[in-house]
Amino acid sequence: MTRTILITGTSSGFGRETAERLARDGYRVFAAMRDIASRNRRHADALRSQKIGVVELDVTDDGSVDRAIASILAEAGKINVLVNNAGIASVGVTEAFTADQAKAIFDTNVIGLLRVTRAVLPSMRRERDGLIINMGSVLGRVTFPFVGIYGASKMAIEALTDSIRLEVSQLGVDVVEVQPGAYPTSLYSSIQRPADGDITKSYGEVGQIPDAIYKTFTSMLQGKNAPKPHDIAEAVAKLVGQAKGSRAARTVVGTSFGADKINADIAPVQKAVVDGLGLGHLEELA
Repeated sequence: MTRTILITGTSSGFGRETAERLARDGYRVFAAMRDIASRNRRHADALRSQKIGVVELDVTDDGSVDRAIASILAEAGKINVLVNNAGIASVGVTEAFTADQAKAIFDTNVIGLLRVTRAVLPSMRRERDGLIINMGSVLGRVTFPFVGIYGASKMAIEALTDSIRLEVSQLGVDVVEVQPGAYPTSLYSSIQRPADGDITKSYGEVGQIPDAIYKTFTSMLQGKNAPKPHDIAEAVAKLVGQAKGSRAARTVVGTSFGADKINADIAPVQKAVVDGLGLGHLEELA
């Protein structure tokens, strides 16, 4: 039976590549994005032309999420795989970001992921089967200066992924994470910059470093040897195709900046903590 897959944030980048890749594999794919009748209409039409279902979904809006999930379940009957991909990035002096800016980033990257997960999990629990793939980042493991807010949101995804994975393991649901390095996607073209320019200026030469970082990464990601976003789609496709219970908790894709080593170092510590709580059985997927 064909599995049904929902992917958030599919207007471009990792989400778009992943939707197209999984559709070619024969899965029934629903690509979720905002503004499908206006700003993203062209992207929605392009996906529909490939026989990919397109659904209006704003991860920052409870009603939008609930309506989208209800419509997919009404049409397809179930959601076998959820790929939580929607996200926004930021770079700049952390002090120069307003609290409202930080809230907006967390509302999309963290609370948005939780909203969609909460909407999908009841149907997966009823089926006692399902796979959730969260799009993290190597910045959820290592810290770059001037990317503190975005990095903090990705570190939050680490905790959510581990906790939910253990909580639903006995209910037949697998929860894993993909940790991309730097890739040329619209995440960079729409990157959030700090609103308080006066604070940035007050940092003097240090305040100019974020612009230099941004230019360096932009240049690197536009070169002929730039990494391809399709790598992420391939990693997701591999996870979807793997047998239940055999998937790695984390998959680093691209330049790791040491995140792979941190994953390896933390894994036995995390296991010891869970075992120490007498909950070691939660580490095995039922």
